[in-house]
This record gives sequence, structure tokens and C-alpha cells, in this order.
Amino acid sequence: REMHFPHSLGLLYSAFTYYLGFEVNSGEYKMMGLAPYADRNAPLVQQFKSIIEKELVKVFADGSIEMNQRYFSYAHDLKMVPDHQWKRLFGFKKRLPSEEINENHTAMAQAIQLLTEEIILKMAATAKAITGVENLCLAGGVALNCVANGRLKASGLFKDIFIQPAA
Repeated sequence: REMHFPHSLGLLYSAFTYYLGFEVNSGEYKMMGLAPYADRNAPLVQQFKSIIEKELVKVFADGSIEMNQRYFSYAHDLKMVPDHQWKRLFGFKKRLPSEEINENHTAMAQAIQLLTEEIILKMAATAKAITGVENLCLAGGVALNCVANGRLKASGLFKDIFIQPAA
């Protein structure tokens, strides 16, 4: 199985990295680290997660995704998302790197982190169902999400998991 551009979990995660004021393709770890500053069950986290699922991305049972390109500009512009549309969706403007981090930022990071983990678990379950193998090898930028990898390991889907470190 494969997903075709422009539908990509990495691009989805990077869009949030951008909106939260971190540098794309190098600041994703900061967003992952920001996520636990918001409670997974907090109303704002759940509100943002709901917006993401209703407006930005459709997640299928096999873990594949379809991104609503109306809300993404990486395919035709020099920035990841149309800032004004995201401001309307989420109720706050894109964070500048020099600005303080607030509750909106931590909640947004937690919301996309939760969804990313759910997608990875669905993808892994699909891979297991198709192949029947006991071991899993992951590579690429999204595979460096250690929190998602922890959930994947805890799921017990695979006997052993190897993450290739040179994404």
C-alpha cells in the first residue's frame, strides 16, 4: 500500500509544525514535545481534534488519509497552509517563532499528536493483517515520532519493532 502526494501524514504533521511557529522539516520534534503540555482529554484538545477530523483530513480504517486541499497550500505556495483559513477554523493566528506559547498552541499540538498516533496504529494494524509478519521496520520522518512509536510498541501488534534512525 502507498499514499500518493498530496496526501501524506508527514505533510499533515508538518502543516501543524508550521502553524505553531516551528521550522518545517526540523521543528516537528518540538511540536511532539509541546503536545504533553496539554491534557489529552482537555475540552480544547478534543475540540481541535474534532475540527481536524471534520475539516482537514479524512482518516480511513486502513490508516490511509485524504487531506482537504482547500486548507493546505504546500503543493502550490511557499507556505504550508493558508493562515487566514486556519485562523478561522481554530480561532487563533499562526504563532510567530518569537511569540510565547499558550494553551491554544499546546492543545493544537496534542490534538494532531493524538490523531497521528491513531493513524499510525491503523496503518500498522493493516500491515500486520496483510502480511502476517511478527516484526515491523519503520523509516522516514514520521517514524521518528517516539511517542507514537511508544503507543505502537505498547499495542502488542508486533513482536519486535525497528526504527531506522536516518530519516
